[in-house]
Amino acid sequence: MNLTNYYWYFKSAIPTRICNDIVRYGKQLQDQIAVTGGFNPKKLNKKEIKNLKKKRDSNVVWMDDRWIYKEIQPYIQQANQNAGWNFQWDFSESCQFTKYNKGQYYDWHSDSWAQPYHKPNDPNSNGKIRKLSVTVSLSEGKKDYTGGELEFDYRNLDPDKPRKTVKCKEILPKGSLVVFPSDVWHRVCPVKKGSRYSLVIWSLGWPFK
Repeated sequence: MNLTNYYWYFKSAIPTRICNDIVRYGKQLQDQIAVTGGFNPKKLNKKEIKNLKKKRDSNVVWMDDRWIYKEIQPYIQQANQNAGWNFQWDFSESCQFTKYNKGQYYDWHSDSWAQPYHKPNDPNSNGKIRKLSVTVSLSEGKKDYTGGELEFDYRNLDPDKPRKTVKCKEILPKGSLVVFPSDVWHRVCPVKKGSRYSLVIWSLGWPFK
């Protein structure tokens, strides 16, 4: 997919009070090892955990609270329009509250899947794909943590040209958020100091025609 805008950002858009409420709430809930496709967090053995952490090392909490969606979804809609994507979507998955402590990271990946969801018992997601991803910064970059940069890799450009890797500096201020098509490759670099808290949401729609 050729894009004019690979991401759209809003600096310091979410009030500090809301960010702090989400972090406080997330810390009260039981976290789990963040996984990638093919791993079940409830059945991981030591070897699987070791292999998983070659790709991803962080802890997550899942949230489905309406007050959180109410804060974030208007920005997803606005970014979708302002960036010129105009993707049709109608449902957002559970919010992923993610904690990256020193040394933790998430290597290069895209959020989209090869096939639509097959969930016959879930009409909200069955047959749909991830179209838009959003990352919300709940920490103050350079103050609460160092490292942990969000980077994009525009690897679907002309294959004869060098890849274009971009550090998303706009996400650093607390309360900032970045929206991007779910098939855009990205990563979170290892945190060097402190803790990086973020919120990730994926919005779904029917496959592109």
